[in-house]
Amino acid sequence: MAFKLKTTALLTLACLASAAHAVSDKVKVGLMLPYTGTYAALGTAMTNGFKQYVEENGGKLGGREVEYAVVDDESNPAKATENAKKLVSREKVDVLVGTAHSGVALAMAKVARDSKTIMIVSNAGANDLTGSLCSPYIFRSSFSAWQPSYAMGEALAKKGLKNIATVTWKYSFGEESVAGFKEAFEKGGGKVVKEMTLPFPNVEFQPFLTEIASLKPDAVFVFFAGAGAAKFVSDYAAAGLKSSIPLYGPGFLTDGNLDAMGAAGEGLLTTLHYADGLTNEKDVAFRSKYVAKYKMQPDVYAMQGYDAAQMYEAGLRAAAGDPAKKDVVIKGMESATIDSPRGKFTLSRAHNPVQDIYMRQVKSGGNIMLEVVSPKLEDPARGCKL
Repeated sequence: MAFKLKTTALLTLACLASAAHAVSDKVKVGLMLPYTGTYAALGTAMTNGFKQYVEENGGKLGGREVEYAVVDDESNPAKATENAKKLVSREKVDVLVGTAHSGVALAMAKVARDSKTIMIVSNAGANDLTGSLCSPYIFRSSFSAWQPSYAMGEALAKKGLKNIATVTWKYSFGEESVAGFKEAFEKGGGKVVKEMTLPFPNVEFQPFLTEIASLKPDAVFVFFAGAGAAKFVSDYAAAGLKSSIPLYGPGFLTDGNLDAMGAAGEGLLTTLHYADGLTNEKDVAFRSKYVAKYKMQPDVYAMQGYDAAQMYEAGLRAAAGDPAKKDVVIKGMESATIDSPRGKFTLSRAHNPVQDIYMRQVKSGGNIMLEVVSPKLEDPARGCKL
C-alpha cells in the first residue's frame, strides 16, 4: 500500500512538472488595445493582423506556442498604467503589444521601461516614443508622427508650391504632424503662411474655411482623422475650396473614412507608409489571406499588427525561441529586415521603421499608391540617447 501511494505521489509530481514545463514552453503576448469606443476598429484590426501572422506560422512564434493575455485599454490614458502593470506583473507577459492612442502608449512605455519588458508599438505615432523617451525595450512597427507629414512637405516643396496654410486639432499628434510638414516644406523653399488650430475634437470648421478663402494659399495641409476628417473634407468641398485650393494631409485623413466623405474625397492626395494597390508578393498574399479569414480588406492598422508579430518572431528566432534571453531577442529585432506588406524595412537605432512613404490618391473607394515620395525615410529620433 505504501509503495502504491509513493508511486501515485511520484506520478502526480511528474504530471505537475510536465504541466509546468508545457507552460514554460509557450510565449505569452500581452495585447493592450482598444476594443470599445472610438478606436475599437483599430484595435480589432491590429489584433487580426498579429494573429494572422501567428496562424501562418502554425500558431507559434520562435517555435513556441503563443498564449494571449488581452486588455481593452478603452483609449483611456488614466487607466493605462494599471492595465499595463496587470499584463506585466500579474499575467507575466513576455511582450507588450499596443496601442492606438498615443497617451496610452506613453504610459505603457514607461511600465515597459521600468520592468524591462519588450514592447512593440503597433500604431501610436507620438514622436517621443522613439525619440526622447526611447529605450532598448521599446520598438515600433508603425510610424512616427513626423514621417508621413515630413514626406508630404518634401513632395509639395518639390512641386514648387510656395505658400501653404495648415489646420489641425490642438493636441500633440496634430501639432507634431504640422511641425514635421513645416520642417520639410520650409527646408525646400516654401513658407507656411498661417497655422490654425482648434480644440480636439471640435469640428466647427467654418471660421477656418473663411480664412483660407481670404488667404488664398497655394494649398492647405491638415491633420484630422476619423469622423472629424470626413467632416472637414466634406465642408471644404461644400465651401467651394476643393476646386481652387488643393488639400493635402498624411494618410489618416482618408484611411477608414472614405465612405463617410463620399465624392468630396475623390482625388485627394495623402502620404503614408502603406497604400492600396501595392504589388509586392508579401502584400498580395497578406491581403488574400486576410480577406479569406475576416471577410474585409486589411488596412494600415492590420498591417502594423502583422508586422509586430513578425518583428518579435525575428527576435525569438535569434534567441532560439527563448523569450527570457531579452538581450538576444532585442539584438535579433534590431538587426532584422522585415518582409512587410508595406515593403521591406529595417529599424533605426531608436527602433523606428526606416520605411518608404507613398503618395496615395483617392480613387474609386481606395487609397491608391502613385509613387514612393520619400524612400527609406528615417525618423530623426530627436533626444534619443540609445
